[in-house]
Amino acid sequence: MATLQNLRRADHDAVIADLEQAEGYIASICFKTGPPAAVGVELEFTVHHRDDPAAVLDRDRLCQALGDHAPPALRADSPALPLRHGSAVTLEPGGQVELSSRPHPSLTALHEAVSAELQQLTALLARTGLVLGDTGADPHRAPRRLLHTPRYDAMEAAFSRRGDAGTIMMCSTAGLQVCLDPGPAGELPARWAAVHALGPPLMALFANSGRFAGAGTGWASARQRAWHGIDPSRTRAAPTGTDPATDWTAYALDAEVLCVRRDDGAWATPAGVTFADWVGGALGRRPTYADLDYHLSTLFPPVRPRGYLEIRYLDTQPGRHWFAPAALLTVLLDDAATVARVLELCAPAAGRWVEAARDGLADPVLAGAARAVRALAFDRLARLDLPPHLLADVVEGSTRND
Repeated sequence: MATLQNLRRADHDAVIADLEQAEGYIASICFKTGPPAAVGVELEFTVHHRDDPAAVLDRDRLCQALGDHAPPALRADSPALPLRHGSAVTLEPGGQVELSSRPHPSLTALHEAVSAELQQLTALLARTGLVLGDTGADPHRAPRRLLHTPRYDAMEAAFSRRGDAGTIMMCSTAGLQVCLDPGPAGELPARWAAVHALGPPLMALFANSGRFAGAGTGWASARQRAWHGIDPSRTRAAPTGTDPATDWTAYALDAEVLCVRRDDGAWATPAGVTFADWVGGALGRRPTYADLDYHLSTLFPPVRPRGYLEIRYLDTQPGRHWFAPAALLTVLLDDAATVARVLELCAPAAGRWVEAARDGLADPVLAGAARAVRALAFDRLARLDLPPHLLADVVEGSTRND
């Protein structure tokens, strides 16, 4: 493992000679184990004209609003300044704005920093009459690409083989991602299983995107409906066995290659070629470790290991209510005893990903599990040194759909 980590620093452009090298590399970087010490969030939002939320988003107006915080994909000469506490501002293909926080040592510190930055972002957009959306899917507009890059072009081409779900996901959805440390090595399998077990109940609890493009969808989360229509080799949940690193490595190598970066020409690839196939020579030149890193960035399961755990299954929440799911996930994975209880409470809802997206809390099994883990989280949060107003925010934000 040390050799592979040194290689990653010294020669990222080295060619991967065989699957054993690829497997060792993925296993060495996917989980950085140790005591849980930090929490971060990534908040995505659709963006709308304040006076006409159904109007097509104006690229120039968005660029003007973000100013020197605009990402280079929107403004090539932008310095891409972070927000006041270090969060990066990026854009999704349809113009959705994403605030990606730094890791913070506590929920209180996270709340203070991200709340201030969310106010800053809101004020920036308001300068040109723009506002943030407050649901996981655009309730007003059909999907429309705002950004055109080789990566996004290749993504849309690959996803379109299965219909329009990929375009909807890219251009019309917004998620709330919570980022947590994997925890001690000995506790990793249970924490990995628990963070997946929490997926269907918490997805149901926080689903808020029943409308899309001016119409009801019949789903609690139109955002998750879109994800379920995309290439399952990169969006299905990863296995939750006793060896998460080995399971994730197999998942990554079995996933289809979405794109191959090229200096000239399109990045699109033939359908059905996995990364393991690429290592075996299926795409001409063999991949490098940099190519493997890029491939890992194109995998979108409900939970993605990136050294830390990136929890991806939640609809974005309105305003200050982003804090409730972040707090629940943090405290429910805080210690081994709580993790064990989570696994017990979520067992009846195991694997109900589609039901959670479609039915939300109308599914009685999911509703029971969601309310049970929420009660467990409330009990654990009451023992923390959270200010009373933050506890009240958690309660309000996690009972809104009842």
